[in-house]
Amino acid sequence: MTPCACVIKNNTDLSRLYPTLTAGDIVSCRIRLKQGEEHLLLDLVERGVNLIPSATSQLASRSKTFQARLLSQYMVPHTRVVYDNHDLLDAISFFGHHTVGKVVLKHDHKNAGLGIHLYRDIEDVYNQAANNGIQYPFVIQPFIADSRDIRVIILDDYIEAYERWNPDNFRNNLHCGGKANAIQLSTGQLNLCKTIMQRALFPYAHLDLMITEKQNTVLAEINLRAGIRGAKITPESYKRAITNIEQKLLQGSLR
Repeated sequence: MTPCACVIKNNTDLSRLYPTLTAGDIVSCRIRLKQGEEHLLLDLVERGVNLIPSATSQLASRSKTFQARLLSQYMVPHTRVVYDNHDLLDAISFFGHHTVGKVVLKHDHKNAGLGIHLYRDIEDVYNQAANNGIQYPFVIQPFIADSRDIRVIILDDYIEAYERWNPDNFRNNLHCGGKANAIQLSTGQLNLCKTIMQRALFPYAHLDLMITEKQNTVLAEINLRAGIRGAKITPESYKRAITNIEQKLLQGSLR
């Protein structure tokens, strides 16, 4: 980093100084973006501006379709991203070949279980989409019955996991009425979380894992930040841990 490089720590300063940023400058905060402004992340990276957290992690936190493109190998097998009618027709043939019945659709920019829908089959999805009842793009994947839902919080050395369940709804999110119970991750599950974070350049994360009836663990979603309802960590400790991580990254960029 050059001595005259600029360090931006809030969105107000970022908006004001955005046109003047150059290689070596640092933006150390989550960037507030309206839907459709995500291309600004690309512009900053192309100009050589260092983003903390990374541009990839910030975009993945906003977009479930990007998550699926980035991390599908860790998700439910046959997870696909659908951008238009042609992709959906391909998905119909693909799911038919693999005898997939019920499917789960995830809207691109919705969280807390509000953008998750269960369909009897992929044809029902097509019928709605063909009549403009579904907005593209979206993620589509086979429905996994009787799976367990695990929320994992990783903040550097602080690691916490708890199971979320709802006997009356396949959405286990606490926002949708689910309950929480602390659990201990296996070594394999923790390594999976760390591998996913490394691949998507997450310095800290909330990960939602699914454990299937066959005891396979797959990724459902990942986000830089999410609600901590049900977690043991306090809001104060949570905020302090994230601040410490970002400060370490900033100091590393300043060397």
